[in-house]
Amino acid sequence: VQLQACGGGLVQPGGSLRLSCAASERIFRFNNMGWYRQAPGKQRELVAAFTSGDRTTYADSVKGRFTISRDNAKNTVYLQMNSLKPEDTAVYFCNAEEWGGSNWINYWGQGTQVTVSS
Repeated sequence: VQLQACGGGLVQPGGSLRLSCAASERIFRFNNMGWYRQAPGKQRELVAAFTSGDRTTYADSVKGRFTISRDNAKNTVYLQMNSLKPEDTAVYFCNAEEWGGSNWINYWGQGTQVTVSS
């Protein structure tokens, strides 16, 4: 499985970006799929994800500002990020997870840099 993430960039505070994650496989096969981020010196954290099918979960810090969506026909998951703040600056990683029968199998994209700065 390959995950190709794109859409990062430099944006001013209050601006918007949309990240895309294109999978090489049908995304409905994954139990969970979404976005994580890692800022310098910090641990990787969950930003938003589809879990157990159609359920969504968001980090408290992005609720009301970020929206995760998907296009099954394109095997792509999106992250719409609005009202961006400097603290959203991080490398954003796409993740897909599936149950392998005896353990969880995780797939990661290459990461895309998001920088929020004036």
